Amino acid sequence: MYSENLSSVFEDKEVAVGDTIKIETKEATYEGQLMPNTESNDPNAIIIKLKGGYNIGVLYGDKMKITKVEGRKKQTEFPFAKPEMTKGLPNVTLIWTGGTIGSKVGYDVGGTTTKVKPEELFYYIPELPKIANITIRHLFSVWSQDLTYMEWQKMASAVADEVNSGAHGVVVSHGTDTMHFTSAALSFMLKDINAPVVLTGAQRSSDRGSSDAFLNLIAAFDIAAKSDIAEVGICMHASGSDDKIQFLRGTKARKMHTSRRDAFRPVNEKPIAFVKNGEIIYANEYRKMSKTATTAKAITKFEPHIALVKVFPGSDPEIIEYYLEKGYRGIILEGTGLGHVPIDVEHEGHSWLPHIKNAIASEAVVGMTSQTLYGRVHENVYEPLRVLSDAGVIFCEDMLPETAYVKLGWLLGNHTVKEAKALLNKNIVGEIKERLTYDEFLI
Repeated sequence: MYSENLSSVFEDKEVAVGDTIKIETKEATYEGQLMPNTESNDPNAIIIKLKGGYNIGVLYGDKMKITKVEGRKKQTEFPFAKPEMTKGLPNVTLIWTGGTIGSKVGYDVGGTTTKVKPEELFYYIPELPKIANITIRHLFSVWSQDLTYMEWQKMASAVADEVNSGAHGVVVSHGTDTMHFTSAALSFMLKDINAPVVLTGAQRSSDRGSSDAFLNLIAAFDIAAKSDIAEVGICMHASGSDDKIQFLRGTKARKMHTSRRDAFRPVNEKPIAFVKNGEIIYANEYRKMSKTATTAKAITKFEPHIALVKVFPGSDPEIIEYYLEKGYRGIILEGTGLGHVPIDVEHEGHSWLPHIKNAIASEAVVGMTSQTLYGRVHENVYEPLRVLSDAGVIFCEDMLPETAYVKLGWLLGNHTVKEAKALLNKNIVGEIKERLTYDEFLI
């Protein structure tokens, strides 16, 4: 909410939220659409959305010049279009869960909101009905940072239902922030999945000229309809331009940039495939669809009391005791380098070793990953690593920390502690590679 003084200035200038205004100060000139001010902001800060899509705040001053450039534009309303069915095309189900791909700017709230329905996007992507016969299943519309394992369970069950009902492939719309968590979860939860399961999203809302939503969706449907991939993966831009889209294994992908369209990268392996102008170019090994009919199963039990803990210089190992007191059954550590945590410390109370031993003695499973992401942890290189291994820490090879977190929750939800310990550093769905090559670091 703007201050009474600033609201009076806007009234005098006949300026309202949604109008395009120019702000001129001694230091700079800004132009953008006036947005609402929230309670967390200074009431004298003018919030505008720049043409590039980002919001800035400019503190109001007496010598500031405010000019109305253009009145509020009518909120973008996408026409609706129902997908047409064409004989001979494969059946693909779109499971809609929200995210930036299903959002557009809402001037009533000062940012993008989950307002877009999938039928609106189909109007602007006439290519989609030519790729597949599309069925829409609107599961929910949730920002990905708000998802929990319970939404992963719903998605896994929905995907299995659609594949068992005859879908050649499934596309899942998803927010990008935690898409790699969900792709890992679906990879473990979907057993005997004999179809491509493609998660896709957008870094920029669908009403922006630079949106990546449309090409990502087209490529996702190409993979879902035309490929023989029987895995879960992420389909997003391979570069900042629109030349090609990449399909990444669900347990080996990670979001590596806050806003670039090519934010997702494969870690410790190459992309499974690229899509360019409708053509699928395979670039890595993958599990292929079987000609023998199989029934997909959604094994969705999940132990939510799992922690992902990052180690850093001076970090307090008492955090482990906190999780134990809360009844947590597993901890994935993001260690440094090859999997280190502070052990031989100069200061009392800073060693992680006694707390790790206490966790393991309490029947909690402790796994080790590396915050470097690329490369693998190894328990036999340095003496402190051997000490951790002897204490019962499980070194998770080249697994991503997020993937290890999801895997441990799934293992403890469906297996005994003993079985979970035995399987944590064993490859199940492509989350661990036996051997890494140098060029995979350069991707």
